[in-house]
Amino acid sequence: MDATTRGAARGQGIEATRSGRFRLGGRPAWIAVAMGWGLAWCAGVAGAEPRPAPILDVHLHALPVDFPLFGGPPPHTICAPFTTFPAWDQRGSYPEQFAAHGSDPGCGHAIVSPTTDEAVMRETLAILEELNIVAVTSGPPELVERWRRASPERILPGISFFLDENAPSPDTIRRWHAEGRLAVFGEVAIQYQGIEPDDPRFAPYLAMAEEAGLPVGIHVGTGPPGAPYLGFEHYRARMHSPLSLEEPLRRHPQLRLYVMHAGWPMLDDTLAVLYAHPQVYVEVGVISYILPRAEFHRYLRRLVEAGFGNRVLFGSDQMIWPETIRIAVDAIHSAGFLSEEQKRAILYDNAARFLRLSEEEIAAHHGR
Repeated sequence: MDATTRGAARGQGIEATRSGRFRLGGRPAWIAVAMGWGLAWCAGVAGAEPRPAPILDVHLHALPVDFPLFGGPPPHTICAPFTTFPAWDQRGSYPEQFAAHGSDPGCGHAIVSPTTDEAVMRETLAILEELNIVAVTSGPPELVERWRRASPERILPGISFFLDENAPSPDTIRRWHAEGRLAVFGEVAIQYQGIEPDDPRFAPYLAMAEEAGLPVGIHVGTGPPGAPYLGFEHYRARMHSPLSLEEPLRRHPQLRLYVMHAGWPMLDDTLAVLYAHPQVYVEVGVISYILPRAEFHRYLRRLVEAGFGNRVLFGSDQMIWPETIRIAVDAIHSAGFLSEEQKRAILYDNAARFLRLSEEEIAAHHGR
């Protein structure tokens, strides 16, 4: 997740719905939707080109285009990738210089956002459909619900979570999950507040997630370059390290947790945590398109060659730039050091195992 999702935690009251509730691991409501989708696809596309193999994206957002931290009214620009990261001339404002990064020579490929929430949703859902992606989606509850209603077979509801006065209680999150209104407790973005995963204020949430069997996606890794100067005064580089998760992991050994952004750039720390804690997964997130491709592939290659390719998940970290989904998918497909089996593991199989999808759900995603 990029820094811009901070306001998504405001007002976490998810509205009850009459249909399309999502619960992972073979619970009836989601199976019904997924199997109906798969059967309809099988029956309706005779003679058409086959769909691509399914992808599970465990990190996608439904965000408003006018969110203040994007920097003024839309459209907004993101570099995908940066070829050179900003060098702040302190005679001027860093936020202003960063907002202009799309026209900087260090921006390898500038992507301009749509100008309306409707266009972001429509374009994102079209790409999910084209690439056969099912996505864990977080953001303001009303937007997540709107997206889910528009495409219930593509959207699995998550939650953008910060520890502030508007944070829902552990009991509330437990209830949402039990009612099938929350598939993943994530993105947990307390890193932007300077809060460590071992903070006592966060402990009740981890205990709840372990007891409820609720998967947790937590931001441990990169935000926007220069995050402490973009409104996140408590953000610190040292908090990129997954070593901060060790004590919570030992206290909650049944906790199902994945590290968003794979702890970049703290590669050795990430490898150490994966080695010592075999229940932990990592997800590639924004580093799949914001980093120079060679750097992303170097990082991914080390994770895989160190023996952890079975615990790497795909995530696009799409915010308001739908085209970043394609770039993120291509970042995996273009990794020549990966076998086809390893690519499928990252794009689907590892997440299906982590989320504990049923055989029926997996068959439906594959159109069987």
